[in-house]
Amino acid sequence: MHTATVFIELGSVILVLGLLGRIAGRYGFSPIPLYLLGGLAFGTGGLLPLSASEEFVATGAEIGVVLLLLMLGLEYTAADLVTNLKAQYPAGAVDFLLNAIPGAIAALLLGWGPVAAVVLAGVTWISSSGVIAKVLGDLGRLGNRETPVILSILVLEDLAMAVYLPILTALLAGAGLVAGSVTLAIALATAGAVLFVALRYGRVISRFVSHDDPEKLLLVVLGLTLLVAGIAQQLQVSAAVGAFLVGIALSGEAAEGAHTLLSPLRDLFAAVFFVFFGLSTDPTSIPPVLLPALLLAAVTAVTKVATGYWAARRAGIATRGRWRAGGALVSRGEFSIVIAGLAVTAGIEPGLGPLATAYVLILVVTGPLAARYTQPAVERLGAVVARRRGTWAPEARAGGPVGGVTATGTAAAAMLPAQGAEVEPVEDSPASEDALDPGPGPGQALDGLSR
Repeated sequence: MHTATVFIELGSVILVLGLLGRIAGRYGFSPIPLYLLGGLAFGTGGLLPLSASEEFVATGAEIGVVLLLLMLGLEYTAADLVTNLKAQYPAGAVDFLLNAIPGAIAALLLGWGPVAAVVLAGVTWISSSGVIAKVLGDLGRLGNRETPVILSILVLEDLAMAVYLPILTALLAGAGLVAGSVTLAIALATAGAVLFVALRYGRVISRFVSHDDPEKLLLVVLGLTLLVAGIAQQLQVSAAVGAFLVGIALSGEAAEGAHTLLSPLRDLFAAVFFVFFGLSTDPTSIPPVLLPALLLAAVTAVTKVATGYWAARRAGIATRGRWRAGGALVSRGEFSIVIAGLAVTAGIEPGLGPLATAYVLILVVTGPLAARYTQPAVERLGAVVARRRGTWAPEARAGGPVGGVTATGTAAAAMLPAQGAEVEPVEDSPASEDALDPGPGPGQALDGLSR
């Protein structure tokens, strides 16, 4: 009877996910917000709470995050990763300063103390790699020029978690300097060892994994990914980081075959992940902390957009790509929930858990919308400002049309690089720089790089 109940619950959830995905596809937006709202409906305090299949859904959600990061890793080679990390580490520093500090300040203003400040700083700092990976795929942007910049920031954040999580765990446990240092050293050594193996022996691993039989290829790649992810998690390194590094270690036919075979599994378990996030949220805990969560979400959404814009501008991406990069980074998700969960388990502050949950729920719903609409919204705003200032004209004095409407004067200057900055390509409307030179499509290598 228990098995029958599990099947009925899972079948109902998956069927609803399929219908929600159809609705999203019909209207041309990401299904992630609908998946989350569906999770709220099936969760504790929702309309139709699940009970028998909750443990299965939790495990499926963790597999979903692992597969999302594996598929991201398959888009890179190890050499590409190192090159991009070396080029983008200043963006990682800007990302930390702009997005961790607001969380820390909010905790201190609420009177929660320094440990809670460290916790909330992590919650507001880390974007959701899982959500962003899904959104980039849904929007067909895996081949866009700004995507390597986005992925570099995400990887820097994920690798930073290898340092942050051991430190946070030691703080929450009240561990001494020696115990905390040992935990941190183990985490760093593990992440470094996996990255070294990916760089040095990636081709050997690819030859070992590659096989003409799709069944054997699928089993070996999936098994290797889950094994490395589990070992990484056991050694205080994120399972997502482990899965990502497995992805970059694979290249050539192994990477292409794995991408084709794992895409359906990724989509299924990614949907389960977003549903589980909704399931783990009690809707009744949100209203008391909704106002501070909304304020914090608004501030850190702006700082994430600024982070992506600055990083893409530094990489020489044109204006439209900069805004797309900023909008794509808004979502928070799995890491933020993990961080908040550690704090709740330690019992340092009763209000921290509900605030973090409401904050993440707001941004994980609005994040896909920001990824889709930030760039067109900014362009329309620029056009409105240009009209009101009387600077709208048939031809722009410099830089070409902005958002489909040519502008001069102040509004145009605001959308063009500052004096001494790089000269970006003309952005003809309605085609963007990516339409003129689309690069590789989804599932292929990024930014003109091939396996």
